[in-house]
This record gives sequence, structure tokens and C-alpha cells, in this order.
Amino acid sequence: MKRQSNENSLAEVLKAFVQTHKLEAGLDRVDTEHVWRTLLGNGVNSYTREVVLKGSTLYVTLSSAVLREELSHGKQKIISMLNEALGKECIKELVLR
Repeated sequence: MKRQSNENSLAEVLKAFVQTHKLEAGLDRVDTEHVWRTLLGNGVNSYTREVVLKGSTLYVTLSSAVLREELSHGKQKIISMLNEALGKECIKELVLR
């Protein structure tokens, strides 16, 4: 059976649903935490206590001052990697605590 031209793809319908119900910010928060944990790996994850996206600022609580200092030197690169993995520019600032 052929799709008629007036039918929307599933992706278009889901995107419209997310926008209509203002779910994008919540999905971004979940996606951002997942991407952080995936990209930075087990070594960083073992010291990561909390990953929270508020607006365009990502707050990451770490239990290691040494790791916090190390990561602070590459903040811009980390932001770029995370945004690339997310497929959009969600994160403009990274705060390591």
C-alpha cells in the first residue's frame, strides 16, 4: 500500500507532539545526562554525582576535585562534543561543581 502525500511521517508526528505538549526541554535534560555518561565513560562516571541541564547551562557535580580541575581545562571541547552528540546546540555553558 502506498503512502498518500497528505500523510505525515512518524518522525514528523512525534516532533509535532513534543512541540505541542512542550516536552522538548524535558527530553533534552534526559538526553544530555545520557550523552554525558556515554561520551565521558566509566572513569568519569564513577566520580559523577549529578548531571542537570537548566536552560542552556549544564551543571555537573563531581566527587573528585582533581577530576573537576582536569575537566575544567577542556570545557569548550566537552560542550562541543556533547552538542554534536545531541544533534543540536542545547549546551552553551558547563559548570563543574
